[in-house]
Amino acid sequence: MHLLERRTFVPAPLPEVFAFFSDPGNLARLTPPAMHFRIVEAPSGALAAGDRIRYTIRLLGFRVKWTTRIATWADGESFSDTQERGPYRRWDHLHRFREAPGGVEMTDRVEYEVGFGPIGRLAHAVWVERQLREIFDFRERAIGSIFGPASPGPRRRSAR
Repeated sequence: MHLLERRTFVPAPLPEVFAFFSDPGNLARLTPPAMHFRIVEAPSGALAAGDRIRYTIRLLGFRVKWTTRIATWADGESFSDTQERGPYRRWDHLHRFREAPGGVEMTDRVEYEVGFGPIGRLAHAVWVERQLREIFDFRERAIGSIFGPASPGPRRRSAR
C-alpha cells in the first residue's frame, strides 16, 4: 500500500472550488496533456455518490481504460473516488475541502497499490511514484492558472 497526500491552497470561495471539482468536465484541465485524458462516459453536471466516470489515459504509450465510482459524498466538504477498473490493484482518492483565510485548503489523499508483485514494486520505485507526483504537481500549477496564484508559504505535503 502506498500513500500520496497533497495539500493545495486555492484562493477562491469554498462553494466555487467545490463546484469546480464536482464537475467531471474539469478533469481534463487538471491532467497533463501527455496523458491524453478523455472522458468516455460521465454524469452531466455535478457528481454524486454512486456516479461512475469512465475515461481513457495513455501510460507508456498504451491506451488504458479507467473507471472510477464516487464512493462517498459530503456536499461542500469532501468526496472520494474508488477505481473499479484501471491500472492499479487499488486506488482510493479522498478529496477534502475546508475554508481557510483567503480561500480553501484542499487535501488530496490517495491510497493505492500497484499490483504485479516484485515487478510492480520495481515499477513503483522507478516510475509510478514519480509520475504520480508529477501529475499532482501539474494539477497544482493548473489550479493556480485557473483560480490565481496562491499566497506564499508551505501548502503541500507528500508522504509515502
